[in-house]
Amino acid sequence: KLKSYSSSLKPGTEKICTKWFSLRQRYVLGDTAMQKMAQSHVFLSGIGGLGVEIAKNIILAGVKALTVHDTKQCTKWDLGINFFIHEDDITSQRNRAEATLHRIAELNPYVHVAASVVPLDETTDLSFLKQYQCVILTEVSLLLQKKINDFCHAQQPPIKFISADVYGICSRLFCDFGDEFEVLDTTGEEPKEIFISNITQSNPGIVTCLENHPHRLETGQFLTFREVNGMSCLNGSTHQITVVSPYSFSIGDTSDMEPYLHGGIAVQVKTPKMFYFAPLQIHVAMLALNHFQENFGRGPNIGCLQDAEEMLKIAMSVSETLENKPQVNGDVVKWLSRTAQGFLAPLAAAVGGVASQEVLKAVTGKFSPLQQWLYIDMLDIVTPLEKMGCEEFLPRGDRYDALRACIGDSLCQKLHDLNVFLVGCGAIGCEMLKNFALLGVGTGQDKGLVTITDPDLIEKSNLNRQFLFRPHHIQKPKSYTAAEATLNINPYLKIDSYINKVCPATENTYSDEFYTKQDVIVTALDNVEARRYIDSRCVANLRPLIDSGTMGTKGHTEVIVPHLTESYNSHRDPPEEEIPFCTLKSFPAAIEHTIQWARDKFESSFSHKPSLFNKFWQTYPSAEEVLQRIKSGESLEGCFHVIKTLSRRPRSWTQCVELARVKFEKYFSHKALQLLHSFPLDTRLKDGSLFWQSPKRPPFPVKFEFNDPLHYGFIVSAAKLFATVYCVPFTEKVIHTATVFPSHNLDVPVQFWPDVVQTDETARKPDHIPVSSEDERNAIFQLEKSIVSNEALENDLQMKPISFEKDDDSNGHIDFITAASNLRAKMYNIEPADRFKTKRIAGKIIPAIATATAAVSGLVALELIKVVGGYPADAYKNCFLNLAIPIMVFTETLRIIIKMYIHHTIFTVFTNFTCMNKKEFSTPKSK
Repeated sequence: KLKSYSSSLKPGTEKICTKWFSLRQRYVLGDTAMQKMAQSHVFLSGIGGLGVEIAKNIILAGVKALTVHDTKQCTKWDLGINFFIHEDDITSQRNRAEATLHRIAELNPYVHVAASVVPLDETTDLSFLKQYQCVILTEVSLLLQKKINDFCHAQQPPIKFISADVYGICSRLFCDFGDEFEVLDTTGEEPKEIFISNITQSNPGIVTCLENHPHRLETGQFLTFREVNGMSCLNGSTHQITVVSPYSFSIGDTSDMEPYLHGGIAVQVKTPKMFYFAPLQIHVAMLALNHFQENFGRGPNIGCLQDAEEMLKIAMSVSETLENKPQVNGDVVKWLSRTAQGFLAPLAAAVGGVASQEVLKAVTGKFSPLQQWLYIDMLDIVTPLEKMGCEEFLPRGDRYDALRACIGDSLCQKLHDLNVFLVGCGAIGCEMLKNFALLGVGTGQDKGLVTITDPDLIEKSNLNRQFLFRPHHIQKPKSYTAAEATLNINPYLKIDSYINKVCPATENTYSDEFYTKQDVIVTALDNVEARRYIDSRCVANLRPLIDSGTMGTKGHTEVIVPHLTESYNSHRDPPEEEIPFCTLKSFPAAIEHTIQWARDKFESSFSHKPSLFNKFWQTYPSAEEVLQRIKSGESLEGCFHVIKTLSRRPRSWTQCVELARVKFEKYFSHKALQLLHSFPLDTRLKDGSLFWQSPKRPPFPVKFEFNDPLHYGFIVSAAKLFATVYCVPFTEKVIHTATVFPSHNLDVPVQFWPDVVQTDETARKPDHIPVSSEDERNAIFQLEKSIVSNEALENDLQMKPISFEKDDDSNGHIDFITAASNLRAKMYNIEPADRFKTKRIAGKIIPAIATATAAVSGLVALELIKVVGGYPADAYKNCFLNLAIPIMVFTETLRIIIKMYIHHTIFTVFTNFTCMNKKEFSTPKSK
């Protein structure tokens, strides 16, 4: 029996489905992996709490087709573990796959989703699996897992196999991608480019990087060389390296090569890597659980000590049969037994995020696959649970029975009575709200409330990660929409939603009284400064904070508990390295420099200068008044630049084109002439070395060519933006009409005047440029001319500043920056960047993908349980993960630093002092 649900799509839709997705995911996976993913068929068995997490993530990612398989009916138990099952599904006794089919299909209209309810057991003919590239099993017996894994492993090419399960507070994940599995890109990181300062003539040859620029390479990686002067035979060649130091590496024999002179760039070469897999095996505790199920025809009863003892005996027996006789951890086995019937939804979110990323690796060959086992548990919570009686864990016939079986009823009640403040309803925020709903946070009869805030509106690009939103929600407030969607998961949730910003610079900042009413604050923000501000409020009001974030496949979580851990503000990441002013202005060496230059030009020409123009004329409302004042010798700040802008104001589309042509000549010809005038190619420094050597690149003037698409694109995009800021009407038809946009309009003579070039890397862009007396005389003349010509009227004294917007492809903002950046790159012989890369860098877009978001939010919710339970400091764990490598590192939180003043007065970052007089404290001592 098979049911399907998908949009009616035209043939070939999979080729264009990336339009549905956010650029953030494309920056994580790349177009090649996205296209492979859009051609893959996936089979998923088991639509319980873990299965639905996996289904959500891979549908958001964008496979071509997904079949969800399940033979179980919806029960009340499912309400606490499956966020797409509702109470009416239980009343109508619907199959779990059929009940969730249309709800998961709504996540992405480009994915064909089908539901299967046919039995899947040891007698099933598995040949139907040949149509899939990846098979995922959850809630399937070990014997059947082995049979299906053997079948998948034996196919040519092998069907990628993944199995995963959550048993109470323990979980496991297994991957088998066949005997050999080739990965084209193991990390997803951008290839490194290293500027070279020296290469020795020796065996091996030692390559030295520029001072203070570590290469961050690893032994065994490959590099190719370009722009090497002297040892030119290296250019275009590829070498495997051995790291010598953070600033040098060896490349093999260079003794017979000509001497190195200067310059050169070493570029990392990504090489494919082969991974090897063995069929399914399993470890002792899980083997014992499987044997228990086979022996007794059931799982161990919830909280049952007798069953736990029986399973421990089985584990000891299993250990004796294994080759290396591994030692059995009795606590792990007993707690697995006591909670195996239960289900911890946040643990499923974490495991589901990791498992989903493995699915994407399986069908794309992008990133390093898991080899082959992953276990994640919540054994940190068991110590206080041991003191509880078995009745604490027994079912009570409500939606929280699966959770109660893991953490006990008392802790469940504390979650229900919790007041939590969630800041941000983006990707992590949506996932957190789902976790809150499944945990019953804020559902207490008399206590408990979830408060959320987010000032943003929903964009189309949000839909592939922020899973609570649908296409009909676009341009609606995130917080209101997320609140409504969360109530569909758990209608008993009490939730208040706001659209306030949370930062010190706004009037919407919440009061200290508000913070004191919150039991926990959870941040789901991109903005570091806002997070630091929220942390300061938490510290001042002694409230715990849980912070998290993602960037592509990377993610982190951090727990801050008053009087136990350090605060978020107790440590700071190194400041982001700024590009020196002289590098941007005159000496770019990488495409990032030219993109930032173009971004700055956009801001200066189309936002900053128009804003200053408007501000000036709001202060001095008439040109006649300004003329009278400057004639009388009065100094009006900014008036000379404003008058210059007014005198050159274009009043037609043709004049906008001419202005763009003038800018082309100034940016891409005169700048090069200026630098070569100041520093000819043979210029040498005091030590005799060439001025123009790496990382400095000599520029060469770009001669305008009307038929060059890059040149033409700059003129069109710049002219459109000038027309917008100067309020000149135009249409797309006018832009491309030959009679209005002839080539002779672009033959604009602009005289070149030499100037002084700044070479100091520590110099900053000056705030004010001095105005000469000649400039003053010229300004008076130009303003008089404008007044006489009736070109200084009220409408002439207004401009329309443009705010940079990266997500609207029709506004020409990214078009201008791409064209300007690549023309400057051409002038300096720098490898250009396509529009896609330019948009990421200029828009400072943080790569993001639903898999990492789901994993991080699950880990946050697990820590939330500990915070609510009042656990000791050693129970809390911070986490850093990178699903691409893959790696997941848990660390203990930073313990709070205690200091001491005189009279043995101790204090921490959470201590408040009330000073009653002017007596000063002595210098504190660390304790």
